Amino acid sequence: MAQKSAKQIESIEHIPKSEEGRGFPPFEKQTFASQLVWFTLTFVVLYLLMSRIALPRIGSILEDRRKHVENDLAEAQRHKEASDAAIAAHQKALAEARGRAQMLANETREKAAAAAALRRKEVDAKLSAHIADAEKTIAGTRAAAMANVSGIASEAAAAIVERLTGIAPRGQEVAEAVGNVLKR
Repeated sequence: MAQKSAKQIESIEHIPKSEEGRGFPPFEKQTFASQLVWFTLTFVVLYLLMSRIALPRIGSILEDRRKHVENDLAEAQRHKEASDAAIAAHQKALAEARGRAQMLANETREKAAAAAALRRKEVDAKLSAHIADAEKTIAGTRAAAMANVSGIASEAAAAIVERLTGIAPRGQEVAEAVGNVLKR
């Protein structure tokens, strides 16, 4: 429906009567010389304005910008060198701290080992003293027991002989017999 009622649009060009049959105005032979003079005059004026006013300003802006960039780069390089120096100093300090820590750990380990060895020697000395005392006590007890064994053996032998034979043996004979047996 929309297509049936649509009208075709026609464009009409209106050219004034004074310009009919003429070509492109800049290429007309009658005005070409004056256009060339005005073009040259305008070009010279624009060239002088640009070379004397605009281009020096643009050049100074570019030079200022170049100097600013160079200063920024130089400052960045100084900061980089300072940070590299700080990093190197930090690395050196860290290495020294690690070395000191290792040295302190070694010294502490050696002191602990020396203290442990000294403590072990003290404990060994105390144990040796206790062992010596115990051995003396055992030897004394053994000697006392051996002395009692001789007396007990003599009494037992005398009692056995008296019971078996009915005669009580003399104490000296029994003691000599027991002494001989214990010496073997």
